[in-house]
Amino acid sequence: MGKLIAHNSNAGVIFCVYSLFFSVFLSAPLSLAKPFFSLSDQCPPSFSLNSDNQCQLRNLYQFYDSLQDRGLGGLKTALPEHRDGFSPQQIDLGRLLFFDPVLSGDKNLSCANCHNPALGFSDGMGRSVGAGGKVSQRSAPTLWNSAFLRVFFWDARANSLEEQAVGPLFSDHEMANTPQQLIANLSQVDAYPQLFSQAFPGSGDPLIIDNIATALSAFQSSLISLNSPYDRYAHGDANALSSAELEGLNVFRSFVARCSQCHTPPLFTNQQVAVIGTPEPTGLARDIGAAQTFNAERLRGGFKVPTLRNIARTAPYMHSGKFTTLRDAAEFYTKGRGHAVPEGETLLLHWHISDPKLTDTELDRLVDFMGALTDERFIPKIPDQVPSGLLNSKVNISLVTELGEN
Repeated sequence: MGKLIAHNSNAGVIFCVYSLFFSVFLSAPLSLAKPFFSLSDQCPPSFSLNSDNQCQLRNLYQFYDSLQDRGLGGLKTALPEHRDGFSPQQIDLGRLLFFDPVLSGDKNLSCANCHNPALGFSDGMGRSVGAGGKVSQRSAPTLWNSAFLRVFFWDARANSLEEQAVGPLFSDHEMANTPQQLIANLSQVDAYPQLFSQAFPGSGDPLIIDNIATALSAFQSSLISLNSPYDRYAHGDANALSSAELEGLNVFRSFVARCSQCHTPPLFTNQQVAVIGTPEPTGLARDIGAAQTFNAERLRGGFKVPTLRNIARTAPYMHSGKFTTLRDAAEFYTKGRGHAVPEGETLLLHWHISDPKLTDTELDRLVDFMGALTDERFIPKIPDQVPSGLLNSKVNISLVTELGEN
């Protein structure tokens, strides 16, 4: 899956296929799409509806305490604070928007093109392809468990779900829209003014950028993955992990490997920025990462520590997809501190980056354990049709998946 689309030349081919495929749907005017749409009044799985029509997250981790309220500690440790409190209608509106290419400037791309549910809400590419076939600088991170995050994007440049949601909409390298054009396009779709009124009742003009950001944030906050084999083991099921996965957990938590010190359970990220010296793809200059966000040279080459949940679904790995497999990514950490930093280049590497000298067997067990962090049972329903009528979302997703598997 990852091998085909991790290379720039193939990314261009895939975009051409997208363009040919989508042109069939784009020939029809928006006004022809007039199916009936009504938003759900039920919360997604793992959420409970309160008397104020708000969906409240419910999970077993809420029974535990947490060091510094940040999800730090052993097995029975609380998760960090999370975002919830959106209405069922706002979540469902966000779901429709997420799969609708009307959000992009040329009506060719939906959010799901880069965050495909079939690929762990990533896209299987080392570097994502945006509007006009532009290859972005980085890969698309997973959206699972976004409700628990404090910072977003690889370079930690966004501090809220809302900021993260609108960033790609107006980026020339991603969906290449403008606020004015986005509102105009949504207003031309018969269903959307009514749907925004349902999701934001009492608002004089509900179809505004802030409400688009709220709806997309609401949907992303509903993407909960907390029932993997690891989670069942953490909650007391001693048989939830296989012997190989349990060995991998012990390696993961060991002071030699130090994996858990950055990929801290139960979220499997400490949400910090770390400079680890990951090599760039051949021919590309160093991506300075968070150094630009914080105007700090010491963070040159630094990126947010990603969550490992559903990591087996989101190949290739690292900020630019340098490693095709989990085994390759795990092996990077055991080859010696700074081994991939080019001669003459200075990076202030994170102090956890060491030289653990893990054996092949230990690396294999680590991969086994990371596979036990997979849980996609609450994957949302992909709409049969989106309000704009631009494309059949299920066909769109299956096309992306098929291209990734060939």
